[in-house]
Amino acid sequence: MDFSRLAAALDGNAALQRRARLAALSFVVLGGTEPVTVRVGERITVDRGAAANAAFGLTASPATWAEFFKPVPAVGFQSLVGMQRVGHLRVEGDILAWGRHMLFLEQVFAALRPGAPSSPPIAVGEPVIEPIVGRYLRLDFNGRPHRLYFEEAGQGIPLLCLHTAGADGRQYRALLNDPSITARFRVIAFDLPWHGKSSPPAGFETEAYQLTTQLYVDTVMAVSRALGLARPVVMGCSIGGRAVLHLALRHGAHFRAAIGLQSATHAEAGADTRLRDLGVLFRPDIHGQEAAAGTVACLIAPTSPRADKWETLWHYMQGGPSVFLGDLHYYFTDGDLRNADLAGLDGKCPLYLLTGEYDLSATPELTAELARVTGARHFEVMKGMGHFPMSESPVEFRRYLAPVLDRIAAD
Repeated sequence: MDFSRLAAALDGNAALQRRARLAALSFVVLGGTEPVTVRVGERITVDRGAAANAAFGLTASPATWAEFFKPVPAVGFQSLVGMQRVGHLRVEGDILAWGRHMLFLEQVFAALRPGAPSSPPIAVGEPVIEPIVGRYLRLDFNGRPHRLYFEEAGQGIPLLCLHTAGADGRQYRALLNDPSITARFRVIAFDLPWHGKSSPPAGFETEAYQLTTQLYVDTVMAVSRALGLARPVVMGCSIGGRAVLHLALRHGAHFRAAIGLQSATHAEAGADTRLRDLGVLFRPDIHGQEAAAGTVACLIAPTSPRADKWETLWHYMQGGPSVFLGDLHYYFTDGDLRNADLAGLDGKCPLYLLTGEYDLSATPELTAELARVTGARHFEVMKGMGHFPMSESPVEFRRYLAPVLDRIAAD
């Protein structure tokens, strides 16, 4: 394990070079043949031994580092934060310094892996206007006026798409542009209040945003009814994958079917909860949206196309202050379904479940158990995919989604 290669991590990357100049950071890496100290500044240096004044230490076993070094590591070894999450990596020292630089360090440590084959840039050719139409919907629900943004394309069976926590409807851009899908489905992706182009309701400056089960269900039902959707299919990912279960429980007859991407009854907090406990997503001394991207980068598969991976992370970097944190209240606490009676849920609303193998949050094991309890008519693990299949690897995702849509259209 040659950690000296970290010294070359800035080469040819202007964005990392700019960040490194402002980082003024040192840390220790343990678990190789000997400890090394990595210093970040105008350039990166790697020295033998553990410096006493280093901000923190990253400790993992030689076997863990060896797996991390592979071009395509096993599940749980795809990133530093991922290894911390599942307990393969210990972070000791200034945990806030670690949280402040997570995404930057993931990019630095990527230099330890063999470079992926470069692909030629994709040329657009002649200018193209996409078939997606974006509109604003004004409606009242829960006693308050809202202005919500949604995009749609296609015709036929309504397919209402729910985005992940802290992100927005842009995650479904590939589905909205897929003529083989929009020929039969009216694909609709809306931004939850506070997200994307949807404004928070008036008076938001006095509130601490928190997403609850009731608020989420009410929002989806209000949008569906306002748009006059007749027996729509609802598809959601992550918190949206949880929401489709609540919608099926409470309003199953309203929907033709529910598609859960990364669905589970609950989310595991992980082996190390210190960053969450310290509120790293909403602190004045940390860029909360970069931290948000840093916390979810570990959920993306190492084989996902680079451009799609970084566009997915960009959506997280653009979120409003504390919005991701407010969504996680639903994901980890209020929306927990472990005590709910889910037996035979498929009988209330046909249920289809798809989960990426590299997801460390809603793992394939959790979704498999959900499929067993609910009697879901379809469950499949999506190989080489993570937590954001529709945005991190849209071409591969279509291979799994298309047969599900075929079955729904045929019913």
